[in-house]
Amino acid sequence: MQHSKNIAVVGSGLVGSLLALHFTKAGHRVTVFDRRPDVRTVEFSGRSINLAMSNRGWKALREAGIEEEIRKLAIPLYQRAMHVNSSPVYFQKYGKEGEAIYSISRGVLNRKMIDLAETAGVEFRFEEKVWDVDLSEAKLFTGESEKGEWQEYDFDLIFGADGAFSRVRHKMQRQSRFNYSQDFIDVGYKELRIPANADGSHKLDKNSFHIWPRGKFMLIAMPNLDGSFTCTLFLPFEGEHSFENLTTEKEAENFFSRYFPDIKDEISNLTRDFFRNPTSALVTVKCFPWTYNDKIALVGDAAHAIVPFYGQGMNAGFEDISELSRLESEYGDDWESIFREYQNLRKPNADAIAELSYRNFLEMSSKTADPDFLLRKKIEKHFASKHPEKWKPVYSRVTFSEKPYSEALQIGDQQAAIMDVIMKLPDISEKWDSEEVEQKILAMLE
Repeated sequence: MQHSKNIAVVGSGLVGSLLALHFTKAGHRVTVFDRRPDVRTVEFSGRSINLAMSNRGWKALREAGIEEEIRKLAIPLYQRAMHVNSSPVYFQKYGKEGEAIYSISRGVLNRKMIDLAETAGVEFRFEEKVWDVDLSEAKLFTGESEKGEWQEYDFDLIFGADGAFSRVRHKMQRQSRFNYSQDFIDVGYKELRIPANADGSHKLDKNSFHIWPRGKFMLIAMPNLDGSFTCTLFLPFEGEHSFENLTTEKEAENFFSRYFPDIKDEISNLTRDFFRNPTSALVTVKCFPWTYNDKIALVGDAAHAIVPFYGQGMNAGFEDISELSRLESEYGDDWESIFREYQNLRKPNADAIAELSYRNFLEMSSKTADPDFLLRKKIEKHFASKHPEKWKPVYSRVTFSEKPYSEALQIGDQQAAIMDVIMKLPDISEKWDSEEVEQKILAMLE
C-alpha cells in the first residue's frame, strides 16, 4: 500500500498524461504543468511523426485501464510496403500472422489521453512555464517570464516528463556527477500529408507502413482514420540532396517527381507542405542519474530521447511507467528504493533502444532495397519458422515482446554475427533454404 502523495508532473505530452493518469488512479493528487497551450484548443503543429504503438505501449495502457479506448484511434499495420523506383511495390511482413504495429496520430492520441486524465481527476495547468526546481524540497517555480514574479508550489514528488530539452533535467544537470550527452544526427525531418480520396478512403494500402528508401534519405507514410496519410521526409540538412538545396517550389517539385514518381498526383500537396511546415532536428539524449534523492525523477524523453526509426520512443516512455507501477507495488511507500531500482533497471534498456533505433535508420533508408539484405532477411525468416524456439528476429524481440531492450540488442548482435557467416557461403542465393544452411546455423547456435 502507498499513502497518498501530492505529485507534480511537468509536461502534458503522451508520457506525462499517462503518468498523471497512473498516479491519480493509484490514489495520489496530481497536477500537470505545461508551458504550451492546451493541445485540445490548437491546430496541429506540422512537426509530428505518426506513432507506432506496439506491445510495450499497449501493456502500459492496459494497466491504466484505457487500452480499449485508445484502440479505437489505431489502425493495424501488418507489413512494410516498399516503394522502390522502377519496381512494383513489394511487402515485408513485420512478424507472424496477425502481428502488427498500430498507427496513431500523435495529436489525436495526446488530446484523448488528456481528456481521460482530466476525467480521472488530474489538474492540468497549461501555459504555466516552470522556471526553476528546488530538488531537495520538491518545489516548482512558475511564471510568465524568467525575470518576472514567480509562483511557488510545494509537492511530495516531482516527475519530469517534459521532453528531450527538459527543464527538470536541466536543473539536475547542475548537480555534481550528473552525466549527460546529446547527439544530433545530420538528418532532419519534415511533416507532409497525402489527403484521402474524395470518398474518404485511403490512396495507399491502409494496413501497411509505407517506405520510399532512397539511400541517404527516405519518405515514410502512415495512415490516419480520416483516410489521409501523415508522411515524413527524412533528409540531410546539407549536401547534394538536402533541405539546404531545396529552396524554391520548382526545386521541390523536381525533387519529388524524380524520387517519388509513384505519388506524382500528390506532388502539389507535398510541395505546399514542404514550405509551410517546419524542418525539425533529431536528437539522442542520454543521462544518469534519472532521480534525485527520493523526490525527483525523469521519465520518457527527458531521461532517454531517441531517434524515431524503431517507432519505440513512446513505447519506451510508456514502459517506464509500467516499470514504476511494478516497483510501487513491490516497495509501497519506499520511494528511495522505487527510484533506485527504476533508474538502474531502465537505463541499460534505454541505451539499448537508442542504439537499435539509430541502426534501424540505416536499415530503412538503404538496406531495405538491397538484394543481399532481402536475402538475409528471407533466410532468417525461413529458419525462424522452422526453429521458433531458437531464433526470433530482433525486430520481433523489440516490437512484439516485452523482454528487455538490452536482451534484444545482445541477442540481435549474436544473430547478426551468425548471418554474416551464412551470407559468405558459396552460392548462398541458390541454397538459402537448404538443410546445409539450416545445420550450419544450428551448429553456430550451440
